Amino acid sequence: MQNLPNRLNRFLDNASEMDNALESYIQSLSAEAIAQLSKPNPEALHVMERNIISMLGGLPSEHFEVTISTSRENLGRLLASAMMSGYFLNNAQQRMELEKSFQ
Repeated sequence: MQNLPNRLNRFLDNASEMDNALESYIQSLSAEAIAQLSKPNPEALHVMERNIISMLGGLPSEHFEVTISTSRENLGRLLASAMMSGYFLNNAQQRMELEKSFQ
């Protein structure tokens, strides 16, 4: 147990170094590169859209007047879930493109 503070300090130092490296990398990117990274992938966007519709209910709005009510907490969870799905789908899409480029 006496080593726990030392291990925690080393972990925090390493995390801080990684944050600094990532921050430096992001700051070194050109505005065009940042704009490209910020654009949503149309395929990933479509998958996320289908996922959110399935969570909320899939009645077509052109035939039904749909009203959804929820609490602030549940809406926050939905947003967090959508964001995590977006990051996952973006990483999966990048990996797919990388694998295609190696074939």
